[in-house]
Amino acid sequence: MVPAMRIRHRGGDRARPALAAIALVALVAGGGVVAVQSGLLGRPTAGAPPAFVDATSSSGLDFTYDGGFRQSAGGGLAAFDCDGDGRQDLYLAGGAGPAALFHNDSEVGGEIRFSRRSDPVTDLTMVNGAYPIDIDGDGNADLITLRDGENVALRGLGGCRFERANDAWHLDGGAAQTMAFSATWEPGATWPTLAFGTYVDPSNSDLDGRCGPNVLLRPMSTGGDAPEYGAPLALTPSYCALSMLFSAWGGTGPASLRVSNDRAFYRQETGQEQLWQVPPGDAPRLYGEADGWNRLQLEGMGIASYDLTGDGRPEIYLTSQGANRLQSLETPAPQPDHVAPRYVDIGLDRGVNVAHPSVGSDTNLPSTSWHPEFADVNDDGLIDLFVSKGNVTEQPDFAMQDPSVLLLGQPDGTFVDVAQQAGIVVMDRGRGAAIVDLNLDGRLDLVESFYGAPTRVWQNSAAAGSEGAAVSQGTAAHWLAIQLVDGSTVNLDAIGAVVDVRTGDRVQSREVVVGGGHASGELGWLHVGLGGSTSADVRVRWPDGSVSDWQPVPVDRVSIVNRDSGVAAWTPPR
Repeated sequence: MVPAMRIRHRGGDRARPALAAIALVALVAGGGVVAVQSGLLGRPTAGAPPAFVDATSSSGLDFTYDGGFRQSAGGGLAAFDCDGDGRQDLYLAGGAGPAALFHNDSEVGGEIRFSRRSDPVTDLTMVNGAYPIDIDGDGNADLITLRDGENVALRGLGGCRFERANDAWHLDGGAAQTMAFSATWEPGATWPTLAFGTYVDPSNSDLDGRCGPNVLLRPMSTGGDAPEYGAPLALTPSYCALSMLFSAWGGTGPASLRVSNDRAFYRQETGQEQLWQVPPGDAPRLYGEADGWNRLQLEGMGIASYDLTGDGRPEIYLTSQGANRLQSLETPAPQPDHVAPRYVDIGLDRGVNVAHPSVGSDTNLPSTSWHPEFADVNDDGLIDLFVSKGNVTEQPDFAMQDPSVLLLGQPDGTFVDVAQQAGIVVMDRGRGAAIVDLNLDGRLDLVESFYGAPTRVWQNSAAAGSEGAAVSQGTAAHWLAIQLVDGSTVNLDAIGAVVDVRTGDRVQSREVVVGGGHASGELGWLHVGLGGSTSADVRVRWPDGSVSDWQPVPVDRVSIVNRDSGVAAWTPPR
């Protein structure tokens, strides 16, 4: 039996070979998912667009992220279970105003409901974004808040209560403007390694000094019962980071740190996107041109990582102004540490560049994209992609009417925008987001933050089939949701693990990560759409490299996968 407090919801292009011959895959950012769909004969059929209903006013989620220019690039949120009832609660960045914690009061299968939990500890001001992570392994999710000023770690106490932990954990929160975060457990480590991305200091006119150093915080080996962090290790050069993600770019081995940077603020001769090696016990090392690294410059906003080609190595999706980038790894893996991964752009072929608004009066102007997230929103077994959009402030050279997009995955590997059909088109300036099942009915809902406009919650109201399964083109589309429990007090949520779900001759795989997206993170159930499949098996590749046996997992249910005791269906309290 898993203790209740441990039940938490964890998240010019070059042509490729014919898409019909490529196996499909995906990964969800923030909550971290890679879904691999292999085999052409068992390929699923694309489902109809989901029907989202704007439930903001009835939900009780009344909140707005706002502030001046320094806050215009923030607006993130965290989705996680803060009291062990299995429902994902929300922590919303407030910008110049206070942040807010909202408890999820939704009944299973019912309308979405939230209530605000005010507390001086969590109602911090100048919060740009937040990421949930269980740092101390006590079964309660903690929060890392990214701020304009000192970043604050909030230790979860259970019951949606928190306490400031910077001093107790010797965690240096810095004093700069922070927009990016990611974390990983290095081999043999008791506590996670934390990476913070520093954004721009607009008061500094010196191009060489406007981007403060990103930092790595490694735990010290004290042998105590609580984490204790050493002095920040500068990741220089740094180029005004807006997103970071620890992930194993080759599919196996230690995670490397991808950093997406905003070229509007760094020196063009030197600044670029980055990938850091983080060798256990050694100083981080930046891949450079001498290693074969392809130099890339973007107005880097957000990162999502998914294996879309079925080779076991994740593709990288990078949001920007104008065309976004989807990059696929060309370098054969594995390679020596000094050989950099080399990528080729495949976004144009797949239909995910979304360089301009699809509707509105500004379709001739370039878009500004922020939070990317992969998720199967219609449970048809094909991964989909949500991208939030919105002008930074009122930049005249970029679209002001720039609605977010929902790209449905197709059997041939391409994506089609269905935001209008799905009912999520608004002209407010989108920022952070989370795609999560808020009422545990098996259908993924959407929460999106906006700059200077109310946060919205859309309930997925697709018609119900048997046992709550969504209906896709008249056929029941099944699903399952999984939460990993490592069974120890070290990396309890198995960050860095890969979950394989098998249906017939197809496998979908999800990498569990902390980071990516845009100032927004998720810790919760790993949701997998199964299409018409009515049975499935699960296997876990744990962070230490061990691999479990295949085990049957219930369909149209949520389940706990415990490293020691295996699969157990879970029934939420009502």
